[in-house]
Amino acid sequence: MDKIEKNTKDYFVVDLAYIAKVIWEKIWFVVIASLVMAVIGFSVSAFLITPTYSSSVMLYVNNSSFTVGDLGFSISSSELTAAQSLAKTYTVLLKNRTTLERLIDETGVDYDWEDVYDMIESGPVNETEVMQVTVTCEDPYEAEKIANGIAKVLPQRIAEIVEGASMEVVDSAIADPEKVAPSITVYTVVGFIVGALLSVSVLIVTVLMDNTVHDEEYVIKMYDYPILAKVPDLLDAGEKKYGYYYKYGSDKGGDTNG
Repeated sequence: MDKIEKNTKDYFVVDLAYIAKVIWEKIWFVVIASLVMAVIGFSVSAFLITPTYSSSVMLYVNNSSFTVGDLGFSISSSELTAAQSLAKTYTVLLKNRTTLERLIDETGVDYDWEDVYDMIESGPVNETEVMQVTVTCEDPYEAEKIANGIAKVLPQRIAEIVEGASMEVVDSAIADPEKVAPSITVYTVVGFIVGALLSVSVLIVTVLMDNTVHDEEYVIKMYDYPILAKVPDLLDAGEKKYGYYYKYGSDKGGDTNG
């Protein structure tokens, strides 16, 4: 049975069973393509992508009361949304050019403020008044230096801008030699899956574009014509088809050796 059947009304029927059969017969192709893509994913993650490392510092946000400009605020420690708002406010104060340039001067790292901006992520811890700042870069010791620099510079910067506000260091940053990215396992698995999907897609497209008449069932289903005769493939050296020709020759009294 062919995978696409076309009748006189010019519509197509996709034979899923045939497609599945072709994929199963070509499973070696799928496996090889998947393994090749897995190796590529492993190689890219292990040798081509520069690993990055993270270091974090935790700060306690004192939120008793403060004023910004002419606006005054009074905040209770039980108000979790207020603590979140404070963390967001302090994140804005942290990730601005003036603060980051002061941070670079304090730590002596060889980055501009835009680079440091991209390295920093911050936010409240479990909707509490504790704020966590994480620095991610290509050197674990520079990540530690920048994070601890933030713990020193940010409270000073906030005290200059927000009246009555303060921050205390809960946990200092330490250098972590364990990289956070890229994940070799993830890249390898994703490569394997992509290879499998691509190879299966190629097989399906090949099947759908193949208009070859493979057997008499295709002719019967497509044209509804009776099959009067079938010509054997005399050039095929396969055991099954050669045996058919051998029997034919012996019945006619010809040369049974072909």
